[in-house]
Order: sequence, then structure tokens, then C-alpha cells
Amino acid sequence: MTRKMRPLIFILIGAALALSCGPLSGGATSTPSGANPAWGNRTKTSGCVASGGLQDTACTPGDIISTATRDQICQSGYSTSVRDVPESEKQAVYAEYGITHHSTGEYEVDHLVSLELGGSNDISNLWPEAASPKPGFHEKDKVENYLHDQVCSGAVSLEDAQHEIATNWLEVYNSLPK
Repeated sequence: MTRKMRPLIFILIGAALALSCGPLSGGATSTPSGANPAWGNRTKTSGCVASGGLQDTACTPGDIISTATRDQICQSGYSTSVRDVPESEKQAVYAEYGITHHSTGEYEVDHLVSLELGGSNDISNLWPEAASPKPGFHEKDKVENYLHDQVCSGAVSLEDAQHEIATNWLEVYNSLPK
């Protein structure tokens, strides 16, 4: 290696390390592909920032009902039977993300892993998802329905669907036929 090449090597090594460590700011990130979500393990409860249609994973890593099965979630009425998010919890979610005021329809407190995929009502699975810019919560609903159908038809395992929606639901949305 020549003396002139050494600085370039250090720059490349530094760039590789920076990429592998993720962003330095507290913004939203997706969980790296292949990595398992840290179900229910929040490392932040304030200063949360959603970005690019994705939740802040430090505040909203996602959570599941570990005992939920494919047979249960595929029963008509399952989501309604387990839905239990009090208004006080919704207000806490908005506060964690710094949203002090919003218009009706601007946001919804959304389950990252939807109830129809065995998601939990725990605050670690909730985030204020915006309607716009698109894709927003209406488009995520399409992903939830698609993955639910895939699980119930046996095309995808429940665990894989939970992982996909928790780590980066936008990838699933972008792969859907338009």
C-alpha cells in the first residue's frame, strides 16, 4: 500500500463503520433486514421522531401478543375482541412524539404490528401515524390487510409477517401490485 492510498483506506473504513452503526441523530430508523425486532423494548419515551413514514424504533419497536396464533387472528372478529387502547394511552403516544395539537384525520394512533397480525395494545407498539404525505396510515392499512391475507392463506408465516411490518412496512407497500 502506498502512502497516498492510506487516507483513502481510512475514509472507506470510516464510512463503512458509520453505515453499520446507523444514524447518529434520534430520528426514525427501520430495523436492519434480517434483524429481529426488539419486541416491547423501548429505549426512549420522549423526543420521538417519525420520519419518512416510519416510526422511531427507539420509542416504537413494536410488540406482539406472544400467544396469538394463526388460527386465532384468522377468525372473524379477532381484532375487535383484543382492541383496547384507552384515550389516555393515545394521548401519551402523541406526547412522546411531541404532537401537542392535530386536526381530525391528520394522524391516527396506529399499531405498528396490527392487531390482525397479533400485535399488542402496549404503548411500545403504538405511534402517531400521519395520513400524509403518502404513503401514510391509509396505505399502511393496505399492507396490514395484504399480510393478514397472506398469513391466513398459508403463504406467509405469522412470525414473518410480524417481522416484515415491524421492520419496514414501506418495503412491503412498495412491493404490492399497484
